[in-house]
Amino acid sequence: MLITLLLFLISAVTIYLACEYFVNGIEWTGHHFKLSQSATGSLLAALGTALPECIVTLTALLMGDAPAQQQIGIGAALGGPLVLSTLGYAAVGVTLLLCLDHGHRVIHGEVQREIGRDQAWFAGIFLLAVLLGMMAFTDKTWLAPLFVLMYLLYVRRELKQTDSHDAELPSPLKLDPHTRIPALGKVLLQTLVALGVVALAAQLFVHQLENMGELFGLSPVVAALLLSPVATEMPELMNVLIWVRQGKHRLALANISGAMMIQGTIPKAFCLLFTPWLLDSTMMASSLVTLLAVALLWRGFSRERMTAGRLALVGLVYLGFCGWLMMS
Repeated sequence: MLITLLLFLISAVTIYLACEYFVNGIEWTGHHFKLSQSATGSLLAALGTALPECIVTLTALLMGDAPAQQQIGIGAALGGPLVLSTLGYAAVGVTLLLCLDHGHRVIHGEVQREIGRDQAWFAGIFLLAVLLGMMAFTDKTWLAPLFVLMYLLYVRRELKQTDSHDAELPSPLKLDPHTRIPALGKVLLQTLVALGVVALAAQLFVHQLENMGELFGLSPVVAALLLSPVATEMPELMNVLIWVRQGKHRLALANISGAMMIQGTIPKAFCLLFTPWLLDSTMMASSLVTLLAVALLWRGFSRERMTAGRLALVGLVYLGFCGWLMMS
């Protein structure tokens, strides 16, 4: 138990330190490719940090045809959006409240409208996936490319986004701090190395959390819904902490919404290809909680009334679901 806790803490600290280098590199990558802050966060950062979750889902599905293994894969695919739509946004709110003064906590209307549109896109895609999970019919596999296509349409939309003002240069590249605009090669080297460290540390973090689940006697499905997503979403949560502390709300929020779009499409495509994609009662409850959280987020962002306090309160949705799951 002591070794598990020690490795748990070491991996968490490693993820945070590596994410410092990753977010710095990803900002410069977006600058070199002339991407908006929204696209940098929702596409580049989200794609990099969402890889561990996608790998966890795909690995679970490919390890065998046993129903229990398929359930773990489906649980991981559903747990990611649940954690992001609750703890992910709550992390933004809590960090704003703790680290910034009142004047710097305001989320600008343009950013709120962008995130509101992302929630609407995600809600439509996720609702379709849930409806398919309620119906039993053969040849669901042909629907897998549809979810990939929906993600590509989202990517196309994000690439068209432009900043309404001249964005400031990112902080100096950590690998080359004395150069005003570092070379693209150094930027990519720092970003990819940091991402590799994040991925390795995240895998170690996942294994330690799984060990804790076994020690506490949690079932594989419960661990897949609750513990594994929290572990694999750790890079996004660390990115959020770093960017919000730097006052870059737009990048932090876009990172979460972009990761949600990936989690709402690519793992679902894997599940449609390799499983019958049928949701049991626990998975159905998880999906409904996710849709509830997204509805609350969409309502707040689309009306430009989302505040740091309201974002923090979204985390209570996740805690309530955890309490219900542990008692059932």
